[in-house]
Amino acid sequence: MRPDTPAPVRLEDYRPPAFAIDAVHLDIRLAPRATRVTARLVVRRAPGGDPGEPLVLDGDDLQLTGLTLDGQALPAERYSVTPRRLEIARVPDGPFTLEMETRLDPDANTRLMGLYRSNGTYCTQCEAEGFRRITYFLDRPDCLSVYTTRIEARKGEAPVLLGNGNPVEAGDIPGTDRHFAVWHDPHPKPSYLFAVVAGDLACVSDRFTTAEGRAVALNIYVEHGNEAKCDWAMDSLKRSMRWDEEAYGRCYDLDVFNIVAVSDFNMGAMENKGLNIFNDKYVLADPDTATDQDYAGIEAVIAHEYFHNWTGNRITCRDWFQLCLKEGLTVFRDQEFSADMRSRPVKRISDVRLLKSHQFPEDAGPLAHPVRPRLYHEINNFYTATVYEKGAEVVRMLKTLIGADAFRKGMDLFFARHDGEATTVEAFLACFAEASGQDLSQFARWYDQAGTPGLHVTRDYDADERRLTLTVRQHTPPTPQQSAKQPMHIPLRVALIGEDGQRLEPQAVSGAEMTGDVLHIRTPAQTVVFSGVDRPAVPSLLRGFSAPVTLSTDLDDAELLFLAAHDDDAFNRWAALHRVVTKTLIAGTKALSGQQTVAVDPALLSAIERTVTDETLEPAFRALCLQLPGESDIARELGSNVDPQAVHLARGRLRAALSDALHDTLRALYDATASRTAYTPDAAEAGRRALRNGLLDYLGHGERDADGALVTAHFDAADNMTDRLAALTTLVHARLPGADAALDAFAERHAGTPLAMDKWFLVQATAPAPDTLDTVKALMAHPGFSPANPNRVRALIGAFASGNQSQFNRADGAGYAFVADFALQLDARNPQTAARLLSAFRSWRALEPGRRSKAETALQHLAARTDLSPDLRDIVDRCLQ
Repeated sequence: MRPDTPAPVRLEDYRPPAFAIDAVHLDIRLAPRATRVTARLVVRRAPGGDPGEPLVLDGDDLQLTGLTLDGQALPAERYSVTPRRLEIARVPDGPFTLEMETRLDPDANTRLMGLYRSNGTYCTQCEAEGFRRITYFLDRPDCLSVYTTRIEARKGEAPVLLGNGNPVEAGDIPGTDRHFAVWHDPHPKPSYLFAVVAGDLACVSDRFTTAEGRAVALNIYVEHGNEAKCDWAMDSLKRSMRWDEEAYGRCYDLDVFNIVAVSDFNMGAMENKGLNIFNDKYVLADPDTATDQDYAGIEAVIAHEYFHNWTGNRITCRDWFQLCLKEGLTVFRDQEFSADMRSRPVKRISDVRLLKSHQFPEDAGPLAHPVRPRLYHEINNFYTATVYEKGAEVVRMLKTLIGADAFRKGMDLFFARHDGEATTVEAFLACFAEASGQDLSQFARWYDQAGTPGLHVTRDYDADERRLTLTVRQHTPPTPQQSAKQPMHIPLRVALIGEDGQRLEPQAVSGAEMTGDVLHIRTPAQTVVFSGVDRPAVPSLLRGFSAPVTLSTDLDDAELLFLAAHDDDAFNRWAALHRVVTKTLIAGTKALSGQQTVAVDPALLSAIERTVTDETLEPAFRALCLQLPGESDIARELGSNVDPQAVHLARGRLRAALSDALHDTLRALYDATASRTAYTPDAAEAGRRALRNGLLDYLGHGERDADGALVTAHFDAADNMTDRLAALTTLVHARLPGADAALDAFAERHAGTPLAMDKWFLVQATAPAPDTLDTVKALMAHPGFSPANPNRVRALIGAFASGNQSQFNRADGAGYAFVADFALQLDARNPQTAARLLSAFRSWRALEPGRRSKAETALQHLAARTDLSPDLRDIVDRCLQ
C-alpha cells in the first residue's frame, strides 16, 4: 500500500460507537483567518461499553487550543492530540461534559469541506466527514445529538447569522462591532447535518402552513441583486412541501425552513436540518439566464433536499455503507414529484437516459460497486450514479413488485418504526416484507451485487395451440471483487400487442409468477407460457423500464417500429424507436472502420417522420424521439474496441442524412412551433421549445446555407436563454459562419452572470472540433474562469472530459494527458472535485488499443505520484485495478 493510500473501511467491521454524545453546544466566533470554535459536549459511555476504553474523537487539520473535562483542565498524560485525532483516557462512564476550543482559518479552506468562505460568506459543508474539520467529534452518522449553536461575527461583515433548527436569541454584543445569534434544533441528528451560514445576504421570504397547522417561515438567502431570481425556487419549495404531505403524509417539523445559495460548492445541495445550503446553480433562475433544463433541475433539487427532511434527517443511515438508504430513496421521491409536476412518460425517459449514460458505464468499468458497497477507501468517491440513480431504480422495482398500496404501507411503517434512528437497508426492506407479506431476500441482492444484469428474451408462437412462449435468461457480468453472481429477482413488465395495435389478454400464464403485468424473473433461465393467445402478437417487454437491466430480444426492426407506432406504453414506444436508431448507428460505426457506408432504412425515416409530426403526442415526447443516442451511449452498446472518432462520424452522418431526407417536414414543423406567448417555464411550453430547438439542430447540421442563416436568426431573435443557448450550440458545434459573432454577443450580454457564462464555457468545451483542446486551454486564462470554483471547473474541464467523447479521446492522447494533469494540479486545492474529474476515465478499457494505451499512460503517470490526496488516489487505483 502506498503512503498516500488510506486503509480500507469495511462493512463487516462496523461496531456501534463506544460513547454517545447527547447534546452539543457550539460557540462559533467567526473571523476570516482566525475563527474560534468552543464545543461543549455532553458525553456518556454507551451501554455495555468497556469501562477502560478511551474516548477517541475524529479531527482533520485541527488546532486544539483548549480542553477541559467537567470544568477541569486535563493533565497532558490524560490525552493525546494530533490534527486528526483526540484521545482521552480514563473518562467517566456517566454523563460528563467535555469542552474543547479549536482555531480555524476559513479563508484558507479551499477544500470547501468544514467551515469556509464563499464570496465573503461563511458557510459549512459537513457531509460526509467535514464536521471533524470544525471540532473533534464522533464524526459518524450513527452518533445522534441535539445541537444548540451560538454564532458570533462582525455585524458589518455578516449581518445574517444562520444555524440549524429554530432561532432562539439574537442581539448585539455591547461595546463591540459584533453581534450574535443562537439556534436550537430539537431533533437529534448526526454531525454531517450540522450547518452554519454567516454573511451579508439578501432574503426572499414566504409562508407555508402545514397540514398539521404549523406556520412555517420560508426564507431563501442569496447574494444582493439576485432576489428576483428566487421566485421559481420558492414556488418549487412550497409545491414540494405540499406534495410530501399528500403522497407520504410527511409534514415539516420546524418553525423555519431556510435555503442559502452559495457560489462555491462541491455538490448540488445539502439537506442540513432546517438550513439547506445550495449551489446557486440550483436556486437562481430567470428567463434570460436559465434554460428550461435549469428550471426543471431547480424544481427537482429543491424537492430532493426538502424530502431529505424525513428520508435522511429524521431517519438517517447507520453508517456510510447505507448511503443509498437516504440518497436512492430520496432520488426516487424527487423523480415521482417531478413526474407529477410535469409529464410522467417524458420524466421516465429522461431518467432512464441519465441512468444509462452515467450509471451503466460505471457498472461496466473498474469503478463498479454495489448500490450498498461493502468496502471503501474514500467515502467522498461513493456519491455516485450507482448510489443515487440505480439506488432509486431499486426502490422503484420494490414498488413495482409489491404494488403501490403495499409500498405506501411499507413507507408508513418505516417512518413510524425508525423515526429518530440511524438505520440500515435490512431494516428498510423488513418494513416492506412485513407490509406486503412477501419474501424479499432475493430482491435484497440488488443492494449487494454490482453490475448491470442482462436479460435475453426469445419467442416461440404455436398457432395451433394458441400459445406464446417466452424464454427469459438473465446474466450479470463479473465486476471488481465480485466475479461470481447470483440470479436476481427482476420485475419484467410485459404486454402483448396484436397486429391491429390492440393489447391481447392471454387466458393463462405459467412458468413464472405474474402479478398484473409483472413477470417475476428469479432464475438464470425461465420459460413463460402465455396460453389462449388467438393470433400472433409482438411482446412489449420491460414496460416503463421496470428494471435497470440491458434487454436483448429477437424482435426485428419491423417489429420494433411497429411497437414505436402502436405500443400503449409511452416509454416503450420511445425505447423501440431508440433501439432501431441505435442499431443503425452501431452498423454505421462498424462500417466506418471498414471504409464503408450504411444507408438509412426508409422505414426508419418514415417512423421518425410519423412520430415527430403526430399531434396527439406531447411535444416533449416527440423531442425525445427526435434526439439521437449520444456518443457515449453508442460506445456503451459497442462494448469493446471502441473508436470514439468513428462513433462521432457515424452519428454525424446519420443526423445529416435525416436532415436531408426529412428537410421539408422538419422546416415546416419548425415554423409551426414558433412561440406566440411570453416565456413561461411550464412543462407544455418547455416541451414546445425542446421540439423546436431539436428541429433547428437538425436543420443547422444539414447542407443548406439557408438553414445556417436560420440558426443565426433564431439566436438573434431569442428572448430567453433556452432558445439562445440552443442556437449558440448549433452554431458552434456545426461550425456555422455566425458562430464567432454569436459567442461574442453571448459573452457581452452575460459577462456579469457567472452561471450564464458557464454555459458559454460548456458550449465551446463540448464542440467536436480538432482545435477544441486548444480552445479549452486558452479559456482557462479567461477572467470568468477560476479553478477555485467547482462550477467553473465542471463547465469547462469537466464538460470537455465527460461531454466531448471525440476530443477527450483524441488518438494522440493529448486529451487524457490534459485532464490528468489538471486533476493533479487541482488535487492540492480541492480533492473532491479533482477526483470526480477523473471519472471520465471510467471506460478506458473499452477503447481500441491505441487510445487504451494512451489513457493508461495518463493514469499510470498519476499512479506513480506519492503526493495524491486519498480522494484522487482511490480513483486512480480503482481505474487501474
